[in-house]
Amino acid sequence: MTHQRQNPIETWLRSDRMPHIWCPGCGIGTSLNCFVRAVERAAIPKDNLFVVSGIGCTGRVAGYIDVDSFHTTHGRAIPFATGLSLARPDAKVVVYSGDGDLAAIGGNHLMHAARRNVDMTVVCVNNLTYGMTGGQLTPTTPRTAVASTTPYGNYEHPFNLPQLADSCGANFVARWTVFHVRQLTRTLTKALRTKGLSFVEIISPCPTLYQRRNRLGDGTQTLEYYRDHSVVRHGANTAEVDIDFQGEITVGEFVTRERPSLRECYEARMREVLQDDFAPFGVRP
Repeated sequence: MTHQRQNPIETWLRSDRMPHIWCPGCGIGTSLNCFVRAVERAAIPKDNLFVVSGIGCTGRVAGYIDVDSFHTTHGRAIPFATGLSLARPDAKVVVYSGDGDLAAIGGNHLMHAARRNVDMTVVCVNNLTYGMTGGQLTPTTPRTAVASTTPYGNYEHPFNLPQLADSCGANFVARWTVFHVRQLTRTLTKALRTKGLSFVEIISPCPTLYQRRNRLGDGTQTLEYYRDHSVVRHGANTAEVDIDFQGEITVGEFVTRERPSLRECYEARMREVLQDDFAPFGVRP
């Protein structure tokens, strides 16, 4: 009698929505595998996990993971998640979306969530392109890279997302590629345990659009590139971890700091206000 082995993350997936829409060689599924294993390591109960995403290929994670998940409008995952975080401080809120959704139309929300240090984990799968809508230029597309909207090569300076999150005040900032599955799982575990905002960038191939249009090979060849051109620099200055076209990729855990979260600041201020209001009456709030 043949015993079929069960996928260890199958209980976390909405099997009725399979097969998924991700292309062969796409790394989003790999990132989801690492994320689920990190959730298990962090011992977060299913009922206490909220996953929020915006629009895009990575945004489909919210539809495939079998937890309380929310597929929001384009670029608005973070403000939606901010409300969840404030209303449910007992739960773990995760924003899981792509570079186009989080750094372009949602870039303003990313900056202010990090500034406020909202208690959430932001997972950004960065495939350097708009994968769902035809391979247009994004704020993270490297210079000289070809996109459908830049057929002669990109001439704009891209965002350095770890530096952006760091400069705005995130408590934890890291980056890995989908080749680094063990390291990514450990880092996601740390991010989920972090108080305040944690930001993890995951570099992932888009073989159908970015890799093909730039003649970089398939998904396997891209993973080999990640293996050979990634340099681990824990604690690196985030101003020095830019990604150039086919250049070195700096990966690791860059920032770990302790700064009070938005809710902690709010509660501390409310205690002060109540104490001031009731003090003349000799009443302690």
